[in-house]
Amino acid sequence: MDDSLSLDEKLLGGGLLAESGAGDNAAPLSVSEISGSLKRVVEDRFGYVRIRGEISGYKRAASGHVYLALKDDRAVLDGVMWKGNAGRLPFKPEDGVEVVVSGKLTTYPGRSKYQVVIDKMELAGEGALMQLFEKLKAKLQGEGLFDQNRKRAIPFLPKTIGVVTSPTGSVIRDILHRLADRCPTHVMVWPVLVQGEGAAKQIAGAINGFSNMEPGGERGEDNGALARPDLIIVARGGGSIEDLWCFNEEEVVRAVADCSIPVISAVGHETDTTLCDFAADLRVPTPTAAAEMAVPVRAEWLASLNETNARMAWSVQRGFATAQERLEAQRRLMPALTDLLRPHQQRVDELTDGMKYAMGQNVAQARNRFSVSEGALRPAILRQRLDAAKSRLERFELPVQLVGRPLKDAKQRLANLWRLAEQVSPDGPLKRGYARVSALDESVIGSREAAMKAGAVHLHFHDGKVAAQITDSPVATPELAANKPRRVVKPKTTGNKNPADDRQQDLF
Repeated sequence: MDDSLSLDEKLLGGGLLAESGAGDNAAPLSVSEISGSLKRVVEDRFGYVRIRGEISGYKRAASGHVYLALKDDRAVLDGVMWKGNAGRLPFKPEDGVEVVVSGKLTTYPGRSKYQVVIDKMELAGEGALMQLFEKLKAKLQGEGLFDQNRKRAIPFLPKTIGVVTSPTGSVIRDILHRLADRCPTHVMVWPVLVQGEGAAKQIAGAINGFSNMEPGGERGEDNGALARPDLIIVARGGGSIEDLWCFNEEEVVRAVADCSIPVISAVGHETDTTLCDFAADLRVPTPTAAAEMAVPVRAEWLASLNETNARMAWSVQRGFATAQERLEAQRRLMPALTDLLRPHQQRVDELTDGMKYAMGQNVAQARNRFSVSEGALRPAILRQRLDAAKSRLERFELPVQLVGRPLKDAKQRLANLWRLAEQVSPDGPLKRGYARVSALDESVIGSREAAMKAGAVHLHFHDGKVAAQITDSPVATPELAANKPRRVVKPKTTGNKNPADDRQQDLF
């Protein structure tokens, strides 16, 4: 700067104050204006780009948007994928996987940076796809989803088989045809997409749906009972690794591993391998092989049963024949029945002879004892014994005074008790003109309240009883009796009394 310039010149032309020079048409721009200009330039110049790079810092926000960075060995480019496009991704991105993205470049003025807005994301060749495959396989294997101790045995003869596959492909026809040839079985098909967007979600939902069915069956939309499958077949025809990728998705693999029903994986051809194969209880090379492993051959099974029945019948017959031979051999070794009985017959004869002799001896001895007793039964001896008994009885006869005194005392006590019973008897005073009142059921009435409550009563006199009606009207005096009709109670005749005694009586 020239020292000879004045202070004003220095302030105006020395760069301290902004001013427009002669011929200067460029007005200063604001930060927003230059950022907007850059944004338009970048978006116009790079309206559609395809970029290849390795995913780094993958993050899915709560809003559903995806944020990540694409990098190579020399540069890093930020990227964003909005919720709608992120939901249509055919695979789950992970850090370290090389992809090819399509979209447009734009700037983010808030941070003075540029980024790519991704519309589509694809794996960068089969190498990247296999890299993602191995990475997911290692993760799930580390969790124990592929352990052999989780595998279950396939049922020998399932009553119902659930098939998860496309309803329009040749796979389901091959399975049904093979099952019909080997052993006809009830089949339920859960139709799903087996390729493309949304296929993994449908496959996982179908497996979980079969697994959550109640063992007793559940009601479908047509109100028909659906039996719970005994076996599930997850099937798809052959294809490229991209076509089969839905069977490598984590949600499908977890659904197969957590299924409560044994699962056969029949995805692709013999050379195709998916993570679903590792998680299933049994992996077969083709859908047709799955049908063959699911059920036995009915004809072979019946032939085996017939052979088993024949062998069992032969074994039984052989057993009978062997037993018969042994019995015949034992019979020849046994002595004759007559030889066994002869010693016993001889013993019976000896005992019979001895019994006859013993009975004769017993009869003779009884006769001798009877003859001895017969002499003691003569009439003179009997009369002599009778006279002796009478003499002993006379010696024991009691004096009359000893017997009469207690009898007299007993009669006196009985008379006293009888007089006391007459005094306490309720019917004793009846002979002196009193009457006893009782209800119709003969229960005693002892108060006015009980009499009014009973209404009709019996009056007991010493010579019988009469019926009477109780009333609370005042007793008629002779003066009132002259002017008012008298209330008369007509007694009812009870028992077999003299009609002359049944005359009217005046209770008043």
